Amino acid sequence: MSTDNDSTTATNDDSLRTVTFAAVDTFLREDVNLLGGMVGRILAEQRSPDFLAEVEALRRAAISRRENDQPVTELAEALAGHELQKASDLGRAFSTYFQAVNLAERVHRIRRRRDHERAEQGAQPGGLLDVIGSLAGQGVEAAELADLLPRMRIEPVFTAHPTEAVRRVLLHKERQIVRSLVNDIDRNRTPAERRADHGRIRMALTASWQTVEAPAAKPSVADEFEHVGFYLSEVLYRVLPVFFEHFEAALREHYGDAVELPDVLGFGSWVGGDMDGNPNVGADTIADTLAGQRALVLAAYRRDIARLADLLSQSLSRVSVSDAVIGQVAAYRELLPEAAAELHPRHADMPYRNLLMLMAARLRATSHDEATGYPDAASFVADIECIHASLMANRGEHAGDFVLRRLLRRARCFGFHLASLDLRQDSSVHDAALAAVLQDPQWPERSAQERADRLHRMMAGDLVPADADASEAVRTLDVFRAVARLRPRYGERVFGPYIISMSRSAADALAVLALARVAGCVEPADAGADAAPVVPLDVAPLFETVADLEAADATMRALFSDPVYRAHLAARGNRQLVMLGYSDSAKDGGIIASRWALQQTQVALTALARESGVGIVFFHGRGGSASRGGSKTERAVIAAPRGSVDGVLRLTEQGEVIHRKYGTRAIALRNLEQATGAVMRATLRPRPLDTRAPRWRSMAAELARDSSAHYRALVHQHPDFSAYFRAVTPIDVIERLRIGSRPAKRIGSGGAESLRAIPWVFSWSQNRSGLTTWYGVGTALEQGLQRHGADPYAELARDWPFFATLIDDVEMVLAKSDLGIFECYSQLARDTPSATGTPDLHAQMFPAIAAEFRRTRGAVLAIKGEDELLNGDQRLQQSIRLRNPYVDPISLLQVDLLKRWRAGERKDEELLQVLMATVNGIAAGIQNTG
Repeated sequence: MSTDNDSTTATNDDSLRTVTFAAVDTFLREDVNLLGGMVGRILAEQRSPDFLAEVEALRRAAISRRENDQPVTELAEALAGHELQKASDLGRAFSTYFQAVNLAERVHRIRRRRDHERAEQGAQPGGLLDVIGSLAGQGVEAAELADLLPRMRIEPVFTAHPTEAVRRVLLHKERQIVRSLVNDIDRNRTPAERRADHGRIRMALTASWQTVEAPAAKPSVADEFEHVGFYLSEVLYRVLPVFFEHFEAALREHYGDAVELPDVLGFGSWVGGDMDGNPNVGADTIADTLAGQRALVLAAYRRDIARLADLLSQSLSRVSVSDAVIGQVAAYRELLPEAAAELHPRHADMPYRNLLMLMAARLRATSHDEATGYPDAASFVADIECIHASLMANRGEHAGDFVLRRLLRRARCFGFHLASLDLRQDSSVHDAALAAVLQDPQWPERSAQERADRLHRMMAGDLVPADADASEAVRTLDVFRAVARLRPRYGERVFGPYIISMSRSAADALAVLALARVAGCVEPADAGADAAPVVPLDVAPLFETVADLEAADATMRALFSDPVYRAHLAARGNRQLVMLGYSDSAKDGGIIASRWALQQTQVALTALARESGVGIVFFHGRGGSASRGGSKTERAVIAAPRGSVDGVLRLTEQGEVIHRKYGTRAIALRNLEQATGAVMRATLRPRPLDTRAPRWRSMAAELARDSSAHYRALVHQHPDFSAYFRAVTPIDVIERLRIGSRPAKRIGSGGAESLRAIPWVFSWSQNRSGLTTWYGVGTALEQGLQRHGADPYAELARDWPFFATLIDDVEMVLAKSDLGIFECYSQLARDTPSATGTPDLHAQMFPAIAAEFRRTRGAVLAIKGEDELLNGDQRLQQSIRLRNPYVDPISLLQVDLLKRWRAGERKDEELLQVLMATVNGIAAGIQNTG
């Protein structure tokens, strides 16, 4: 190891390569070496020194192959033919190595945040202090902030689409490792303390090695809830008040006490409510999930109250306490006599402590649905506010109010529901239910206008359902009955929007309102007793394909002109949520066509909002991969069309993204700050209008057209593509994975059309091609460069955030792709039956795909004026380089195992288990996979 003022060079593999770390990353290098050394010792201990030596030889061969640009053949041969236990252990070994790198990098992000907080007045770029300071410097007045904050809303929504589902027991072990690394984050531990930390890390790593990564049984919806519940109750619950403290500190720094901070943050979930294509989700899972969420948050409140009861020990002989607190203690003694009898006589002069103990008892009664429980979360919040007011009136600001305010923030945000549960169903399911209720088998085939007219009559009472209890409709109607039953119990925020997949007309939204009314899911209107009852749900169309996105403006105009729906909107505050699908649109037309259609849809609907007087909120259905909208949130918000953000960000967090962004409290806090800061920037000081924009939009439209044509010619029109896809990806393994309750396929042929977007993208990331992100891009850019030259595209990448984000995302996937390894997968198609009679699908398909990869790479480098990918993001470039020697062997193991499993007609269950482990390992190593 050699050190100078600028960099530190890791020399463990000096004969193979030199990985240079910036001086600020010295501790990262040390953590990587520490964890890597521990993993090596664990492999020697748990398997054998010879096994470790073999792993090291393979790792060094993988490094040599990359550094010297060698063919993959030799490495592939070294990884072929191993007996199953050996293959499993090899895959697990490499996976453990790069998971250690992941943890070291996660801790280093925390370290970098601390470094920023110590320097530059604590303003980490993109954080709230930095953003609010920048906005103040741009002339944003306190009055502007005061106008924005009450309508501002940041709401991540966690979905049940795991492409990397880490077991909860392993999450706890990861947390132990992270905590031990953070203990010595600045190298201030004593030698004895450091030895203890290292012992804890070694213990957690060893126990993880001895734990099966995925359970044998496919997870139920309840298991998915447990997974998401971990992040909500153990990470975000703790982080939430810290977020507000940082926000308040930034506001005070630049605006004094002139701006009050309301509750701008909330969370949503699809787990237990996403019925689209999942027969395991319905009214029962909705009820069970909400009960589980309530149990988690009530337990968290009781833990906080127990700590507060120890802290708020103020005695009446030492300090005054408000009459309201004393009165509430007296009232609760009467309401909860058994709990009152348990109060210690020695604490009789400690009213705060006594009230808190009685509040805990009332929370217990709430959890058991007893009459003495809280009727709603607002009553619980009122008790906390009562104590807060008393403390502030009696010199208690520094005697415990800080901790109490943290509980108050949590109670206001999480209520008794923890997270709002979204509901989602395909429009065809609603049509089937209506066909049954109306006894009209032709209902789904009727025109949208005819269906809308009949739904109007139905909701006006002029068309009575022929069979309101039709068996074919019971499952759908039971969902609305559950909403009607559960809203009073959990509060008005318990349900998020009701999302309609494959929404194509105003009739699709009206269908939800009609079914809700048939099921009795209505509440009295605020307008008074004479007003018609209203459906207490926001209805959100989801526009998924490129064609649906292009038609969204016409669809929403028709909906807003519908008097029945407009009355519903008025009852819901004239606020319309529209969900935008990034996944299916990219699968449909490729990444450029998808991104451009999404951009244009937001422009059109933002204009419609201004015209109609309806506030349109966009809900972004993003995934983890670039082709599913997985850009960095901060950059995506800044790249959104002017006026489309307007203080609100609602987006899905899926798969490995949840673990990466919310697995650690400090990183979760950083992500929430970046998202909030981006929303403030995009709303208060959006990009100025640019006279070049019309030319830019014209060039983007050209790229969308040309890239989509090339993409669709392969993916949707080539007669052999479906067979090739199933041969060269592990889709047959992914369809058997036990990581989600939802089936991987819709009903169909098994090609791109029938496959859901997540396994579609997941499959192409597994074989290291990343095809779904870049295919078609190279052809379109090459044609554009021929038409316009390089300078106009360089201008787009420099000055237009939309295009810059797109090109950066494509570049990242290109850098993570490996054409040599993908060729090994492609060779699996040599003997695949062909629809066109081609004897060798690999020979037919691979050359054109490889050529498109090279075209895309060349065009991106030409536009950026670089000779290597990611030269502008050397931290990511280094991160990929660190992981490759561990991911490459797992990929080649997977190729060999796929060949053997398929040769045995996919009947070898033990082999399948090892294959599944390789899928999980590659996903964790590549990241941005699903």
